[in-house]
Amino acid sequence: MQNGSSWRRRAAITPADLAQAAVFAALIAALGLPGTITIGASGVPITLQTLGVMLAGSILGARKGALAVALFAALAIAGLPILAGARTGLVSLASPTAGFFVGWLPAVIVIGALTGLMIPRYRVLWGILINIVGGMAVIYAFGTAGLMIRTDLSWWAALSTNGIYLPGDIAKAVVAAVVAAQVHRARPGLITPLRRRRAPA
Repeated sequence: MQNGSSWRRRAAITPADLAQAAVFAALIAALGLPGTITIGASGVPITLQTLGVMLAGSILGARKGALAVALFAALAIAGLPILAGARTGLVSLASPTAGFFVGWLPAVIVIGALTGLMIPRYRVLWGILINIVGGMAVIYAFGTAGLMIRTDLSWWAALSTNGIYLPGDIAKAVVAAVVAAQVHRARPGLITPLRRRRAPA
């Protein structure tokens, strides 16, 4: 019973959680203000908003990070033009690049969960790897699936379109990890550790 009540306390969303999620939802929106750059034949735009997704997972963890991305997505789907290029969520979901947008939520959950395993000590190199696995591999997987569904591209052709975005996305992974390390050093406790330390014998 005690373990169950402890789990419920950790799962409960507090006003502080909502405030932090709202701040990161606003950050993701703000990172869309510079607009988009479209290169290659796939039509997938380059934006800074995936950096916001990485930051949300790295700093807030899986639960609050997912809340931030879900809040942002709900506002975008409701019609606010807060996706890069002043697009709404419905416009994005109707496009061949819909999978990349859909991939944000599972990506932030993966980043947050893996970061929770590393907390309370955040290591930049591990953080970079986590952001690459969660922020890039997961989003690329959903984006590739979306391109295959919405276009006549083969699996390899759809996957290959991600190649030109690798340098920029790796740079985002590094920036997010460095920023997260500074934040966790200055304000520990933002993420509840997923691993419990063993009590001394």
